[in-house]
Amino acid sequence: MTPLLLAAQGVGPSDHGIATPVSLILIAAAAFLIPLLAGRINTPAVVLEILFGVIVGPVLGVIEPGEELLGFLSEFGLFLVMFLAGFEIDFTRLERQGPAQLLSGLTLFGLFLGAAWIGAGLLDQTTIEQRLFLTFLMAAAALGLVVPALRETRRATTRLGQLILITGVFAEVGSLVGIIVLSVVVDGGVGFDLLAIPVLLAVIAATLVVLRRAAWWYPERFERLFRADDPAEMGIRATLALLFVFVGLSTLLQIEAILGAFLAGAVFTFVFRDPGPLHEQLNGFSFGFFIPVFFINVGIEFPLSELADRQVLSQALTLIGVAFAIKILPSLLLMLKRFSLRDSLAAGVLLAGQLSVIIALADLGLDLGLLSSGLRAGAIMLVAVSAVVSPVGFRFLAPPLRTLPDDVGRRRSLGRS
Repeated sequence: MTPLLLAAQGVGPSDHGIATPVSLILIAAAAFLIPLLAGRINTPAVVLEILFGVIVGPVLGVIEPGEELLGFLSEFGLFLVMFLAGFEIDFTRLERQGPAQLLSGLTLFGLFLGAAWIGAGLLDQTTIEQRLFLTFLMAAAALGLVVPALRETRRATTRLGQLILITGVFAEVGSLVGIIVLSVVVDGGVGFDLLAIPVLLAVIAATLVVLRRAAWWYPERFERLFRADDPAEMGIRATLALLFVFVGLSTLLQIEAILGAFLAGAVFTFVFRDPGPLHEQLNGFSFGFFIPVFFINVGIEFPLSELADRQVLSQALTLIGVAFAIKILPSLLLMLKRFSLRDSLAAGVLLAGQLSVIIALADLGLDLGLLSSGLRAGAIMLVAVSAVVSPVGFRFLAPPLRTLPDDVGRRRSLGRS
């Protein structure tokens, strides 16, 4: 059970105490300094945060895993990671896609799943449940990498960019939902426990209706949520309230809390399509401290000693290789849709990139016994490798456009006026 839920149920402190002064000082300093260093060496901060955790944890032993405050902050960071993953979905853009584009994205995601199922067979999975879990894990995508890379190269509104975006949405949402449903089946079997998922979906539908009608009837009140100068920060309060309501509901229904966090973000961005400054405020609030603590804690709990076993290391490296292959090889079929070889490779390389959601799902797999600690280590290594390789590889294969697409140029012109 997660530290936040343990605290909610009145479970006492861990054997390591709430926190040591050294750990507080080191983590606070790292959360502040690492982004500065990451910008200097052009490396994603998440990679350095995990590496820092590995150094102060398994390597030097300065911080021991299990400190209550660290676990609490890390769990809150995890919920924010999942919330922002749902918040990244651009429903307006999805609605603009034609049926052909949606079908192409769904087909490509289906090919990822098929290739991942084959690839999972190379990783010695002994049960169907383990193989399914690994299939969904490797087929997932990271919109947190896809969106910035497309914007940086000015390709977000191009035909290639739109296909990558829609495929990324299917891959992230489909894989997450597949893993959560599988976790419910593994935890309680095929029975009444599965009814918890339709109940959760019904509550989500009711929430959507209530929020949309309230926003329609009282627009002036809801506008306050998106004001940058609101002294009460009602936007932050509202999003965090929705986050914890959905996390609490998921826990009550015995569904993994990370699904509730993800759905809370998706519900909010579905109802309020243009969050404006609130999006930046949420990113600042989350990535300013809580999410870095989550990544640092991942490094502290990294099973470094297990990688000394050649078999475990080989399995971890195989996972990384398979995870790239199952995205790149199916993406080559995009040449049938008149994309060039470079564009097809670029799509596969970018969609192979992973971020924090994979670490959260890997932790879930470890807890459920569907993933070995070696494969969890491989998933963390995959994040560290792909978070660097995928954006760089995409930029090399699909360099920034010299001229802006018309609709982007119009939006920027309007922004200046």
